[in-house]
Amino acid sequence: MYHCPVELALDVIGGKWRTVMLAHLKERPHHYGELRRKVPGISEKMFVQRLRELQDAGLVSRTEISPHVQYSLTDEGRSLGPALQALYDWGVERAARTGASIVGT
Repeated sequence: MYHCPVELALDVIGGKWRTVMLAHLKERPHHYGELRRKVPGISEKMFVQRLRELQDAGLVSRTEISPHVQYSLTDEGRSLGPALQALYDWGVERAARTGASIVGT
């Protein structure tokens, strides 16, 4: 039982790595290695675990496209698009206000 809708949302997407993975997949599907390179600060074990959690939650699908594996957002994952975009926009604005550096933007 949840006491707040935000509690439910964070239970599903909470944590730094799941949200970052979802943000990259929001842009387009990625092969495993490509997605892995976009999330450099995470161990391989944690990366695989978080990716599986997103699949188990029904937010990410895994498709084998020989010889590669591709990950993409499901319809449920795509429904997070506006929330992910709002977090992205806020992060850009926060960086501008505070002078924080964001690599790759």
